[in-house]
Order: sequence, then structure tokens, then C-alpha cells
Amino acid sequence: MKIDILPFKSGEREIAIDETYTFTEEEIANCDLLALHDVHVTGVLTNRLDSYDLFCTVTGEMILPCAVTLNPVSYPFSVDIEGDVEELQREIDENYEKVENTIDILPIIWENILMEIPLRVVSADAENAEMQGDGWKLITEHESVRETNPELEKLKDLL
Repeated sequence: MKIDILPFKSGEREIAIDETYTFTEEEIANCDLLALHDVHVTGVLTNRLDSYDLFCTVTGEMILPCAVTLNPVSYPFSVDIEGDVEELQREIDENYEKVENTIDILPIIWENILMEIPLRVVSADAENAEMQGDGWKLITEHESVRETNPELEKLKDLL
């Protein structure tokens, strides 16, 4: 998401940002996201002497796997980003190179979206999921009654 900063050289004080971006499967391959669609970025990029300040809101919907059923779960998010662009990019990447006529804010947006990924999401239909199967059963805190092995009970008598 590159922003052309040539209008600043002609005297503009700010550039409005209003873009929608859909991340590809390759871009989200190394994180817990299944999909990230229609990420909407609105805000402004302002010029302050030789630096640029970014004030924007990023909204969208991430698709994550349910912690119980692994079915896709839609999770809406909203992130406010503000700060000096050069500092924000240096925090993300030590090898940041400044391009003369454009500013790429996509790495800043991506890093802030990654910070919004919840540790665990559970779908609404997970309550109806079976919690037992052939040879296994989910034991909750309320059911944590310990069953002792009868073979070990015999050993207890020896002591």
C-alpha cells in the first residue's frame, strides 16, 4: 500500500488515505490466520518538516480456526495507528530503506494486524460439539475426579 508523497512537495500539508486491501494466502502463510479480507484503511498522512506522521484506522475481518472444532470463525477487528512513519517502520524492520517519492505503509498495517490476533476463538456452534469419542473424553475442571488404576491400588496395599 504505497502512498505517493509528491503532493507534499507542491505544498500540500496532508494526504487522505481511504483504501481497501485483501491479503493473499502467501502473505498470511506464516501466521494463524486462515484469511484476511477487505482490510479498510482510512486516515491521513501529514507532512511535518522532513518527517511524515500517519494517523489511520484499520478495520477488517480475519478468519481464524476455532479452538475446539477447527472450523473457520470470523473475527472483526479495528486498530488505530498513529506515529512518525520512519519510527514505525524502523520498529518493524531494521533494514528499512527510505524511498524518495513513496511511502509503503503496508508493513506498518500488517504488524498492527498481527498484534490484534486473539490467542483463542471459539465458534458459536462449538457448544454442540461432541467432547468424547472412541477411547477419549474431555474432562473439565468440574469433572476432574481422579480414577485410580486398580493395578496401582494393589501396590498401595503393600506399603
